Amino acid sequence: MIRVVVVSIAAAIFALDRWTKWIVETTFSPFDNKVIIPRFFSIVRSENPGIAFGLFQESTSKYRTVALVVLSLVAVAILAWMLRRADQMDRWTAIGLAFIFGGALGNVFDRVHAGAVTDFLDFYVGNVHWYTFNIADSAICTGAGLLLVAMWTKPVKRHAA
Repeated sequence: MIRVVVVSIAAAIFALDRWTKWIVETTFSPFDNKVIIPRFFSIVRSENPGIAFGLFQESTSKYRTVALVVLSLVAVAILAWMLRRADQMDRWTAIGLAFIFGGALGNVFDRVHAGAVTDFLDFYVGNVHWYTFNIADSAICTGAGLLLVAMWTKPVKRHAA
C-alpha cells in the first residue's frame, strides 16, 4: 500500500511542477516580473543552467549541462532504487524520499529537455532576495525536512551491556 502512496506523491509533485513551469513558460517572457505581494513575493521567469542556489550557473564549461544531466540521472536512479523498498520504511522516510524523487524528476526533465531549469518563485524582503526557485525545489527541500523528522522520531535502540 505504501508503494502506491509513494508513487502517487512523486507523480503528483512531478505533474504539479511541470504544470506550473508550463504556465510560466507560456505566459511570461524571460525575466518578466509579476509582483504578487509588494516587497515580498513575485513571479519571475528565469532559466537556471546550474543547480540549487545558483551553483555552477556562471560556469562556461561546455560539459556543464552534460555533467549535470548525468549527475541528476544518477541521483534519480539512486532514489528509485531506495524507493523500491518503501514498504519497509517508516512513513516519514518513504514520504520524504517520494517528495525528493518527484522534485528531482521535475528538474531533471527540464535539464534534459532544455539544458536549464525554469525557476519562477521569487521571495524577498525589500531588496534582499532569496534564490528564485520552483515547485520541484520546494518538494526536494520539504522531502529533506521530512527525512530529518524521520531521523528525530525513530526510537533509539539500546544494546544490553
